Amino acid sequence: MSLTSVSCPTVPLSNGLRIPILGLGTSHRGGYCHDAVVYALTDCGLRHIDTAKYYGCEEELGKAIKESGVPRSDLWITNKLWSADYGYESAKKTCLDSCSNMGLEYFGVCRAIGVSNFVVHHLEQLKEDCSVVPHVNQMEYHPFQQPKDLMDYCRQEGIVFTGFSPLARGELLSNPVVCQIAEKHQRTPSQICIRWSIQTGIVTIPKSTKKSRVQENWEVLKFQLEEADMAALTSLHDGRRVSWDPATVE
Repeated sequence: MSLTSVSCPTVPLSNGLRIPILGLGTSHRGGYCHDAVVYALTDCGLRHIDTAKYYGCEEELGKAIKESGVPRSDLWITNKLWSADYGYESAKKTCLDSCSNMGLEYFGVCRAIGVSNFVVHHLEQLKEDCSVVPHVNQMEYHPFQQPKDLMDYCRQEGIVFTGFSPLARGELLSNPVVCQIAEKHQRTPSQICIRWSIQTGIVTIPKSTKKSRVQENWEVLKFQLEEADMAALTSLHDGRRVSWDPATVE
């Protein structure tokens, strides 16, 4: 089975759009790789890219998309504004500037509104101040960090939960439970963690700057974990984080 023949499931948003459940992160952490993005789009068939103005790679990402030849209409691109860009006019200008930087006509974020690192009290405040409930909330998510109360709230409000750092920045890769399941399925620990995440129904954003890792991540769509595997991985939750805690922000 070729990589491009692998179909990526999508998750419905409350506005009728559908977001691919597996994406490619382009976080500034670890750098940016043009070739990895082009490879993901052309050789793997990936159609979901996650980025942010803060990452500083908008122009480079635009070049990769253009080189891939993939039509804009086939892509789901998520971009995130920095806190300094909050406010209607500022957010609108920044979004248009980002479109220009990337050579794109529009962002998915313009057709679907999302937030990142919002916990329940932040979302409750939004309900009081805004007329539109966000379609997506992007948070840290991996077997060690499963914010059940927040996930339940998002589900109740029709907000799609999206997870970043599915490998807990590498901390999961040597975990005995993860390694045992990886050996059982003849897969890598990374694949087990990413597969667990998407199999829980969470839109998942792993990041890689290497073609081999991009391919490895895409191939999680070729297998499934057994119920016992899922339970064992879910039981690893201990609340630890590898990024900052948004609950500390009022």
